[in-house]
Amino acid sequence: MVLLAIDWGSVGMKLIQFILSFSILVILHELGHFLPARWFKCRVEKFYLFFNPWFSLFKRKIGETEYGLGWIPFGGYVKISGMIDESMDKEQMQKPAQPWEFRSKPAWQRLIIMLGGVTVNVLLAFAIFIMIMWVWGDKYIPVQNLKYGVYADSLGRKMGLQDGDNIIAVAGIPVERSGTVGSEMIMNEAKTVTVLRDGRQIELQVPPGVIGQLNRNRLQGFAYPRYPLVVDSLLSIVKVVKGPQPKKGDTLIASEGYPIQYNTDVAKYDTAFQHLKDKKTRALVFRRGKDTIQALVNWDEKNGTGIHYKSMEDILGSKQISYTFFQAIPAGVHKSIETLVNYIRNLKLLFTSKEVKAQDSLGSVISIASVFPSMWDWQSFWTLTGIFSILLAFMNVLPIPALDGGHALFTLVEMISGRKPSDKFIEYAQMVGMVLLFGIMIYAMGLDIFHAFKFK
Repeated sequence: MVLLAIDWGSVGMKLIQFILSFSILVILHELGHFLPARWFKCRVEKFYLFFNPWFSLFKRKIGETEYGLGWIPFGGYVKISGMIDESMDKEQMQKPAQPWEFRSKPAWQRLIIMLGGVTVNVLLAFAIFIMIMWVWGDKYIPVQNLKYGVYADSLGRKMGLQDGDNIIAVAGIPVERSGTVGSEMIMNEAKTVTVLRDGRQIELQVPPGVIGQLNRNRLQGFAYPRYPLVVDSLLSIVKVVKGPQPKKGDTLIASEGYPIQYNTDVAKYDTAFQHLKDKKTRALVFRRGKDTIQALVNWDEKNGTGIHYKSMEDILGSKQISYTFFQAIPAGVHKSIETLVNYIRNLKLLFTSKEVKAQDSLGSVISIASVFPSMWDWQSFWTLTGIFSILLAFMNVLPIPALDGGHALFTLVEMISGRKPSDKFIEYAQMVGMVLLFGIMIYAMGLDIFHAFKFK
């Protein structure tokens, strides 16, 4: 029954976007290793998108390199001769070093090869965010535009938030953009939030446990902007059984006898609407100028009534910052750095916070894929790809064996001390690192599966 309840069309669209984004990141990351390896005349035996234990979905040898597509979408790799990597090719390492092997090259060349992937991911993030700023600019809804305030959900009510409040500061820091309050509360481990209520500023205390619950809920269940539901367009499937046809500009004020003032009222009556899910019509009431009209409209579970309402941006208004190409360069670089800084701040909380726990924050490829939108949106796609690119660079540069940062650390130690770690030491370190990484991946995937089914 759980599987039947899943919207497989939405899942498929998210999966397609994830695979395309992930493939771009992996191919370019591995290209960052491949190109300097070839420049320094290392032999590259394999270049693979995804891992290929036992068999490959596709492979073709061109020159000295086998290019292929694996079947486990957890990454990719290049196999460079004479390097201890994921392949754990011990047989090759027992033979005398050859001039074309990685281990025969000077330490500075090996360091460049090792950091090539991270470098490409950083440059890619810069390029993506520069392109986003140039093409789409920066668009957001200022907090001051939330003239109807917010709907206080369970977590918001727990800290004294009321419907109609507008949150204007977190931990004493003014909030400029709508939709950032939850993440700012977590990152700052806020003890207070400031709201505007009936023209007065009121400081609310954040009770213990709220930050942890907000993190567990992935920012859900706290507060949502309110705005009236104004008809924007009607799909061709709209069929009025009784009454006049709704028109663009009409404002929904009731559904099945329940008063509707704002978009959040629909969620408020969600439980009450449950007994109506098998009903094939909806009795709607609209305000049109000074008149009130009533319409009985066909309804189905997939498409609803087919009436589309204006977006939050249309109703509340948004701020658009446009950039020329040359203005977009510093703006894009700043956005990349800001993304990384916020990620590091969140990561730090796992070790310092009493409320933010690893089991509530970690996620596998399932979590990553789920953040893509259900409908194709190029701006969202490239934004997420840029975010993942800068995060992938940071994760790979960590000094953990089996990651690029671990190999780079060993090489730096060699350059400083003049002594190269033994192949046996690097081999064991690689094994430990791989066990650690696979353990984290399995743990994160288990958490995702648990979170997906615990409420089913």
